[in-house]
Amino acid sequence: MEKHREDYLSWEEYFMGIAILSAQRSKDPSTQVGACIVDSNNKVVSIGYNGMPRGVDDETIPWGHGEGVESKYLYVCHAEFNAILNTRDGSALNGCRIYVTLFPCNECAKAIVQTGIKEIIYLDDKYHDHVEEVASRKILDMAGVKYRKYTGKIVEVSMK
Repeated sequence: MEKHREDYLSWEEYFMGIAILSAQRSKDPSTQVGACIVDSNNKVVSIGYNGMPRGVDDETIPWGHGEGVESKYLYVCHAEFNAILNTRDGSALNGCRIYVTLFPCNECAKAIVQTGIKEIIYLDDKYHDHVEEVASRKILDMAGVKYRKYTGKIVEVSMK
């Protein structure tokens, strides 16, 4: 009897791989973020990436870190927010977990709490000390949403 493959992806590697692949859809020249929401049966519920709102021409919005209305931060929808909005039925998110390539900001944390997502698995926390991420952890802690750094292998997507 033949034995199964030993090098297959774990569920965590698979879902973070989907988040990483989703990030590649982002047109942001400096930061690409992807998210994958999964239910308790390991079923992908939704995915998202950071980008402009639907119907907004990507060429007419500034992508830089400028000031005021010249800053992309006033226009970009974050990956977690897009993944939540891409869900057909918002109640389907209750009890889910979200895999995201960058730790959520406070605005995304509020949306995560409101939809009932119970766990965040993040790849990077490069803005850890920024006020938005400090507030995010505070919101998540108060709401009892767990979060942890992803520790699995980084999946590289290639065709054999």
